[in-house]
Amino acid sequence: MVHNKLKPCYYWFPFLFILACFVAPSWSETEAEILLRFKDSLANYGSQLDDWNGSGPGPCDNPNWTGVRCFKGSVFGLKLENMGLTGVIDVDTLTGLQLLRTVSFMNNSFGGPFPEVKKLTSLRALYLAYNHYSGEIRNDGFTGMLALQRVFLAWNNFSGSIPKSLATLPSLFQLSLEQNHFEGRIPDFQQDFKQDGSFVNLAYNKLEGPIPYSLRKMNASLFEGNNLCGEPLPKCRSSRKKRTIIIIIVVAGSLVVLALIAAVSYILKDPAMASRFKKAEKKKPAGNVIMGKKDDQSSQHYRKLGEKAKLYFVRNDREKFQLQELLRASAEVLGSGSFGSSYKAVISSGEALVVKRFKQMNNVGKEEFREHMVRLGRLSHPNLLPLVAFYYRKEEKLLVSDFAPNGSLASHLHARRAPGEPGLDWPTRLKIIKGVAKGLAYLYNELSNLTLPHGHLKSSNVLLNHTFDPLLSDYALLPVMNKEHAQQFMVASKSPEFSQYDRTTRKTDVWSLGILILEMLTGKFPANYLRQGKGGNADLATWVNSVVREEWTGEVFDKDMKGTKNGEGEMLKLLKIGMCCCEWDIEKRWELREALERIEELKERDSDNVEDYSSYGSEGDVYSSRAVTDDEFSFSVQA
Repeated sequence: MVHNKLKPCYYWFPFLFILACFVAPSWSETEAEILLRFKDSLANYGSQLDDWNGSGPGPCDNPNWTGVRCFKGSVFGLKLENMGLTGVIDVDTLTGLQLLRTVSFMNNSFGGPFPEVKKLTSLRALYLAYNHYSGEIRNDGFTGMLALQRVFLAWNNFSGSIPKSLATLPSLFQLSLEQNHFEGRIPDFQQDFKQDGSFVNLAYNKLEGPIPYSLRKMNASLFEGNNLCGEPLPKCRSSRKKRTIIIIIVVAGSLVVLALIAAVSYILKDPAMASRFKKAEKKKPAGNVIMGKKDDQSSQHYRKLGEKAKLYFVRNDREKFQLQELLRASAEVLGSGSFGSSYKAVISSGEALVVKRFKQMNNVGKEEFREHMVRLGRLSHPNLLPLVAFYYRKEEKLLVSDFAPNGSLASHLHARRAPGEPGLDWPTRLKIIKGVAKGLAYLYNELSNLTLPHGHLKSSNVLLNHTFDPLLSDYALLPVMNKEHAQQFMVASKSPEFSQYDRTTRKTDVWSLGILILEMLTGKFPANYLRQGKGGNADLATWVNSVVREEWTGEVFDKDMKGTKNGEGEMLKLLKIGMCCCEWDIEKRWELREALERIEELKERDSDNVEDYSSYGSEGDVYSSRAVTDDEFSFSVQA
């Protein structure tokens, strides 16, 4: 009887044995085996992943496998960026990495539908921007990812609605969905996005309707390129009024089309009329983007003034021309920022100039404005973009300066590059930061009465000439800017001292220089610059400090920065300089003089004398995760 009772249990043993055959391998599989299996799902990596092999050191041995980030001997993250990779991101295989918290496959060539990343339930950061993914993301595409903080899916071809599961992630504070084809209404995000560095970038999609309440404190630029309304954009119109307007437009458009058809038909039948029409077309002047649209108030103003409108030249070494010549010149839009729009204009002499329209410069009267512009016109330094001329009217100002052929530093650090196109190498970055420091020091000397000789130092305001020498732009504009607008958008307002005490000092521009140095070395954009108003914690500086404290110094540097061989010690020196400039405590923050002296001492290649850089870390240690001690590199930030 006992035997019969046990017999049913006996039948389970074959099943359990078979199950163990399938399950046991995953229990014993090493991280190296998991990564090699994941490698098999990738394509087009060439020799870039040659160190991913089972015969050599493990993925977290020194040095780590390419793109593998480790913590206490286990795989913590994957960063396989700018490799031209194709194939499939095998999420099922990655689930075997128990401590995996961050994955980045940005700027590759992955395509097809969105991967099932929700299986990686412990993930904190997901970076898939600058790929070729397409199609809709399921509404439950992020369900269960309670630890997810950062999602970067920009510059793909995603369509359909923004998945609702994104809007309910409790830890999310950075979301980048710009330059896709998402459509419909923005879901009601339940996060408060009050954490420093928080942003939701939805620019240039096909979204429509009102902006949810939780997103209304963000910068308007994060929503441009859509059909959205409500704070921070203009108010929404009522749907009834909107329908009425649409009906009127449709009816009016139909009448116009009928009238045009009748007119064209009449012209074609009358040879004399047709001849006159062609002559008139030849004489018709081309429009100009600097003037704006015909019904724009600025455009009407310039047309009414005609030849009476005068440019005021602040330099004597330039050929003078009339405002009307500038406005009639062929022009193209360079960009639109928080201060105004910029245009490239080529005048009749062939000279290329930049015209910038400012609408928030009403802080002083006409005479004070003229005096300040004349003072800026007297400035002359190889690393300053010279102001050539200006036009004054109460509602708007035009500032004319030289054109920099290689664009801004920001575009070289953050814009999407074609596969195989190199980024800025280490010697070029060092050259740029040296020039920036020299230009800033010149401003400090010549504008000694200003608390903020620059006030708006950031990578988009560092332009590059034909030899990649830096030119500082938008400097010393604080005295003429509207105070409220300046406090909302200028970089100085993001500094720790302004965030805490509503004040700036002579060291505030030094803080901006430090952030620029860290941005240059890491290749990361300081996300808190996107926020209006006070900047809160210096999130880029805080991130660098946290990485160095964890003894992952090698993780700091931009892997896209080439030409670093035998220059690692100098890179570490510059990293320390940047961090000392970003010191949260103003008393401990370096003076510009000291920062300039240290930057001037830097070389492209390490010194043969180890003592010259021993306090910054040994040669070759920059990527070793053991480069410096906490005491050497730590600096204070607000908790």
